Amino acid sequence: MKAFLFDVDDTLYDQVQPFARTFYRLYPERKDIDIHKLFARSRVYSDEVFEDSCTGKITMEEMYIYRVQKALADFGIAISDEQALVFQKYYEEYQGKIELSEQIQTMLQTLSAKENIQLGVITNGPNEHQWDKVRALDLQRWIPEEHVFVSGEIGINKPQKEIFAYAEKRMNLAAEDAYFIGDSPETDIAGAKNAGWHSIWFNRRRKPTIVGLEPEHMVMSEEALAVLLKTLY
Repeated sequence: MKAFLFDVDDTLYDQVQPFARTFYRLYPERKDIDIHKLFARSRVYSDEVFEDSCTGKITMEEMYIYRVQKALADFGIAISDEQALVFQKYYEEYQGKIELSEQIQTMLQTLSAKENIQLGVITNGPNEHQWDKVRALDLQRWIPEEHVFVSGEIGINKPQKEIFAYAEKRMNLAAEDAYFIGDSPETDIAGAKNAGWHSIWFNRRRKPTIVGLEPEHMVMSEEALAVLLKTLY
């Protein structure tokens, strides 16, 4: 039996949407800034300190402050710690209103209707925060809650192979039958490769391939992802 497991952020939904709503709420006059580039910078800075936030070297608040301050500074906007936390507050508010696109809903419906396919999620982040997103997206319509694996709940983060092994055991999977779909080469693709899983890079942002982290498959749109998965089951 084959299994398709997904990352959540910027994979099952476009993470730019809540980020853009937050930015334009606070800086409505700054239409000159490329929101996709600003978001990409925030992800770079988030990745820089994510591991430190998981180990307790820095707090989650410090991570939120760091990534927003650094990203905005790259575009000439200086903000205080307090302003960075307001940004995070609004960002979380809009993340609670995220929705799946019709394309992703159709894809999940098609996959979940197949008797020889299992679906799951492996996502990095604080337990409650990530579960809020899972429920906002209504993923339990297609993916059983016992197949949703959150790093903050388990205590292991992607790209560590142990979180993939944990999912294997819980879902009774064989590594050679498991496919992982995610947007991050450093966590999703590296993790899948570490675990001996098939890897699919959903490269929404059209980033260059990283040497040593080449995926087995790469797609750049939701439509292309749906087409690819049909060829794999």
